[in-house]
Amino acid sequence: MEMEEITVIAGTNRPGSRTLPIARQYIRLLQDYPVSTHLLSLEGLDLNKRTEQLKEIEDTLIIPVQKFIFILPEYNGSFSGAVKTFIDLTRYKECWYFKKALLTGVAEGKGGNLRGLEHFTGVLHFLKIVVHPNKLPISSVRQLVNAQGEITDEQTLRLIRQQIEEFLAL
Repeated sequence: MEMEEITVIAGTNRPGSRTLPIARQYIRLLQDYPVSTHLLSLEGLDLNKRTEQLKEIEDTLIIPVQKFIFILPEYNGSFSGAVKTFIDLTRYKECWYFKKALLTGVAEGKGGNLRGLEHFTGVLHFLKIVVHPNKLPISSVRQLVNAQGEITDEQTLRLIRQQIEEFLAL
């Protein structure tokens, strides 16, 4: 039996965002399970047009993978336009149709990007993606992370592990 592959997508292209360290932490936590993981950061990608780099990402990190974890920071009460633009540039039928996604919101404020998670769920449903119902809104993120951007709050880590285990059971 082939090892299941999961791509964790840091849903912003903003340098220095807390999103990428949290995405890396998901990768580390997934090492406790029999899965193969990939990390996709949108930082540095040209999101103005389809490029050879984007085609390579599609061919290696999106098309062959059946499950995705999106880490979505809050931007103006929703999710980052960069992640939507990224999806818009892909060959969406080959890349996304009938796959599965897990969503985690990240915000400095109290809502944990809950509204953005719901907005993004609508986008993914349009792409025929099954969205796991346990969406984790991580709020007041600054208080939950160390200087390296890693979550140190035990309750939040417990919730992430529970979320991952449920997602892997799908």
